[in-house]
Amino acid sequence: MLQYRAELDAAVILTGGASVRAQGLTIDVPHADVTQAEIAALLVAALGLRHVERVEVAACRVFGERAAPTGRSAIRLELVELSHVIADGMTTFPGAPGPVISPHLTWADSRSRYAEGTEFSMDRIDMVGQTGTYLDSPRHRYEGGTDLAGLPLGRLADLPATVVRTAGAGRRAVEAADLEPLTLAGHAVLLHTGGDRHWGTPAYAEDNPYLTAAAATLLVERGAALVGIDSVNLDDMSAASGGERPAHSILLAAGIPVVEHLTGLEQLPPTGARFTAAPPRIEGFGTFPVRAFATIPWYEPHDHTRSAGWLPTTVEQ
Repeated sequence: MLQYRAELDAAVILTGGASVRAQGLTIDVPHADVTQAEIAALLVAALGLRHVERVEVAACRVFGERAAPTGRSAIRLELVELSHVIADGMTTFPGAPGPVISPHLTWADSRSRYAEGTEFSMDRIDMVGQTGTYLDSPRHRYEGGTDLAGLPLGRLADLPATVVRTAGAGRRAVEAADLEPLTLAGHAVLLHTGGDRHWGTPAYAEDNPYLTAAAATLLVERGAALVGIDSVNLDDMSAASGGERPAHSILLAAGIPVVEHLTGLEQLPPTGARFTAAPPRIEGFGTFPVRAFATIPWYEPHDHTRSAGWLPTTVEQ
C-alpha cells in the first residue's frame, strides 16, 4: 500500500498578523488526489496551530512511497461489506417507490438467438436513485451542481476512513464535539449511529440519528472528503426540523459527497480502514446506489511477540 506525502512551501497567517513559514516541509496526506484545501488543513493540524486566518501554499508536490508499520508486514486485506441488499419491492426511503426487478429477456426466450445449449438472461430494474445504500452528489441538492459523472474518483474510492461512534450513546445527534479531536482532512468520515438496526421496519424512519449543522460546518472547515451515515437520512427528519436539511446543504455546497443507509460500521476500527463507495458515471443524475465497502489491513509482527491486528495503534506497546 502506498503512503502519500506532500512536499510544500507555505505560509500560515495567524489572526493578528503573525505568520509561520515552511520551505520543503513534508507531511503525510491521505491520497494522491488531495486538494490544496485538504493540504492546508493537514498542515495546520501537523503544526498544532490555532487562530489561523489563512494558509498560502506557494508550491506543492504529492508523491507516493510504499510503507508498512514498523516491525510488521501486511499479510492480507480484509474486505467489509457496508451496503444493504437491493430487493424487488423493498422500501428504502419513506414515500419513495421500491425497485421493480423483472426479466427483459429470459433464458428460455434467448434460446432462439444462440447455438443449441447456449442461453442468456437480461434483467431490468426500475427504481429511483434513492434505493438501498446510495451516494448523493451536489446535484441532488443544487440545480446545476456536480452530477454523478462529474465526481472525481479521489472523492469516492480508497479513502482513509475515520469512524465516529455514537451508537448506544442515548442521543440522536452527532455533534461537532464528537468530531473535534479526530483526523478529518481527506478522510471518509463514517457516522456509526446504530440506526441500521431498524432497517426494513417502520422504526427506521422514526427519530433518526443525524448530523448537526455545526458538525457539518466543522467537516467542511477540516477538509473531509466524504461523509457517510448508517441512518435513513443525514439530516433530522422529525417534524421539529421544519423540513430543513442543513447537513446536506452545507456538505453538498462544499462538494463533499454524502452516503446514506450504510450498515455494518461496527466492524470497522476507529481508524486504519479505507472506504470506497463509487456510483456509475451518469450525466444529469444526482443520486444512485453504491456497493460501499471497506478494506482493513491485517498485520503480522516480524518478531512474533505481538498479536496480529488492524493497526499499530491496536497492538499493545
